[in-house]
Amino acid sequence: MRIKEIVKLITEEAALSLQESYDNSGLLIGDETAEVERVLLAVDVTEEVVEEAVSKKCGLIIAHHPLIFKGLKSINPVNPVERIAIKAIQNNIAIAAMHTNLDNYQFGVNAKLAAVLGLKNLEILSPIKAGLRKLIVFVPQHHAEKVRKALFDAGAGAIGAYDSCSFNTPGTGTFRPRENANPFVGERGKLHQVAEVKVETVVPAHRLAQVLSAMTAAHPYEEVAYDVFPLENTNSTAGAGMLGELEDPLSEQAFLGMISSKLGSPAMRHTAFTNKKIKKVALCGGSGVFLLPNAKAARADAFVTGDMKYHDFFEADGKLLMVDAGHYETEQFTKELMADIIQKKIPKFAALISEVNTNAVSYFQNK
Repeated sequence: MRIKEIVKLITEEAALSLQESYDNSGLLIGDETAEVERVLLAVDVTEEVVEEAVSKKCGLIIAHHPLIFKGLKSINPVNPVERIAIKAIQNNIAIAAMHTNLDNYQFGVNAKLAAVLGLKNLEILSPIKAGLRKLIVFVPQHHAEKVRKALFDAGAGAIGAYDSCSFNTPGTGTFRPRENANPFVGERGKLHQVAEVKVETVVPAHRLAQVLSAMTAAHPYEEVAYDVFPLENTNSTAGAGMLGELEDPLSEQAFLGMISSKLGSPAMRHTAFTNKKIKKVALCGGSGVFLLPNAKAARADAFVTGDMKYHDFFEADGKLLMVDAGHYETEQFTKELMADIIQKKIPKFAALISEVNTNAVSYFQNK
């Protein structure tokens, strides 16, 4: 497959437009038109990961964290990033990143982490503001169902816990085909009336292009009449963090033990116990302390993330249990997430999960 086709398998789900403004997701090194037989999936790109790609004959590495995050003024083997870039180029290995676009994806990094921790009734902790579009399309009455299905299958019509949402108004459409037209109904040069349905639905902004493409393909008219309007509504299908519930409440000690067991965290930092049962859990893979106000507003019993600073722990204010389970530990399952996305679409393609532990943090235990 071509590199751009492999990358597209993921970005069709977690669109690059979902990434934060500071991020650098997408293809970073390599020719997007090049053909590769295998892709190696990793959390980080290290020299060991590139060597693994070489040994496994993978022409593409897709990592969660971007190798190139800041601007490079030169490419000399004087620091890890530049050495890795040189090694990859010398071995004809392309490198891509799927970072905050995969974080902000509804079924992305945080949904995967929530599933590992056994959380149910999931919802985005901090939904994207004004990330929706209203789509209105006019369809011949007998084709309305086909067009609606195409819209929904492409990602339109989701509102909260509901999908396939639309409003449909019958009416009469008028048009006169010109001499160079090829009308589905009517005759050139003659005014025509047809029973139509005005279909209204909502579309996440990052899915608009594929929804419009699906709509056009399903619509019988040569020229499709439609309108797109920006909405101020909150897009509950994309955003940062995740909120969910444990099936059975746990004591704080048992909750910490469960996290340690499922994430393989050898040590975790946390706030003082509140002596309350843990039922509702907020989380964010990686560095998510900026979502603490959202977790408190949602009345979560616990908030799990990584990279907390000393003063961040004071902000819990006894309202919930804050747990720093580690940056790598909370994002380690991103490799499997990307593999699932690729193999769901192309089951026989070789999407290999890196066996290199790229966690930069080690733990000392004085026994």
